Amino acid sequence: MSQIDKPGSSGKSFDIPKRLIWEAYQKVMANKGAAGVDGQSLEDFARDERKNLYKIWNRMSSGSYFPPPVKAVEIPKAGGKGVRVLGVPTVADRIAQTAVALMLEPEVEPMFHPDSFGYRPGRSALDAVGLCRARCWERAWVIDLDIQGFFDNVPHEPILAAVRRHTDKPWVLLYVQRWLTAPIQRPDGTLEQREKGTPQGSAISPLLTNLFMHYAFDAWLDQTQPMVGFERYCDDAIVHCVSEKQAKYLRNVIAARLWRFGLRLHPEKTKIVYCAQDDRTQRHQGVEFTFLGYDFRPRYARLADGRWKSGFLPAVSKSAKKQMAAVIRGWRLGRCTGLTFRQVATMINRVVAGWINYYGRFYKSELIAFLAERINPHLVRWAMRKYKHLHRAPAKARKRLAQIASTYPGTFAHWRHGALPTGSTVGAV
Repeated sequence: MSQIDKPGSSGKSFDIPKRLIWEAYQKVMANKGAAGVDGQSLEDFARDERKNLYKIWNRMSSGSYFPPPVKAVEIPKAGGKGVRVLGVPTVADRIAQTAVALMLEPEVEPMFHPDSFGYRPGRSALDAVGLCRARCWERAWVIDLDIQGFFDNVPHEPILAAVRRHTDKPWVLLYVQRWLTAPIQRPDGTLEQREKGTPQGSAISPLLTNLFMHYAFDAWLDQTQPMVGFERYCDDAIVHCVSEKQAKYLRNVIAARLWRFGLRLHPEKTKIVYCAQDDRTQRHQGVEFTFLGYDFRPRYARLADGRWKSGFLPAVSKSAKKQMAAVIRGWRLGRCTGLTFRQVATMINRVVAGWINYYGRFYKSELIAFLAERINPHLVRWAMRKYKHLHRAPAKARKRLAQIASTYPGTFAHWRHGALPTGSTVGAV
């Protein structure tokens, strides 16, 4: 596969360049991921990559590629309320899906709406959170939209119609259709046929989701309500309004629009929220919503001149804190007495640094206070079990940890950002 054939006639039903398959393979390898229903890992695939890649290209080019079932993996939802089913394709299927995505993305990406942020090059969830924060200052009302069971119920025909609109390659449409209808293999081995929905976790699903939502929501809202701003990340969206009356009207209009596609807004999770601030009369109870791991609500912030002001601001969400706390407990630092201080820091830092990079972008003090309260007590417990002279001496262990933090504040990622332990009680474990 090192010598990549140039695009051209291959004598196959479809003219698919081998380079496309190679590029897709490189992207899948970079993204990593678990094995699918066939149990083949990325390492297994790479042992005979030339033969395996040729097989994918040959079957796709001849039109004889049929995707295997998608492996269903249940992931607990945030807050412990139910599970989310992720679909894990096989390695070969991820490569095939990525090849189609690489072919289709340049055709559709330029026309996507600027308020769409999910799974798009050069855009991130934090960009969406930042724009949402700015618009909450400008407009006092938002609709927090929640589409009930979106990935299980999104219809196939509008997706296929959108794909037809943006490609003249019949093989792209053919394989998108086959992926949409590929069965899901449940944990007990049973196969579930699909006539609607697209499983989360597949390589092609984010692009197809954006295509559907562009025509069903983004472009439609832009045409019918050009003065209304929104932020959408996949199926998660916030719509900004100037009044409660407008918010109620738009909620009903959006619900009717989505119902045309067999989708409905969640009656409890979809809500209208008042963005209360100092210069706005706080006369409404619904003043909080969660978007992309951030809780938006009134918070105090210090202005440049030192004064304090109440603003409608995002900070790390309660559900995100709960998930992080579970991870911290799962480290069981008190049992890691075989590790050195530096080894403990290395183990922790690669996780905590990611949390800080994401959840510390806005209202960072909320996250840092949480990390200090949750991690430092576990470090105290580790030190008490690690060193005999600190056994049954929590005050002495806390004091020693504070001394180390003062001398070497860069040891732990959360210390570098101000979550330093003190010699006094640092929180409950």
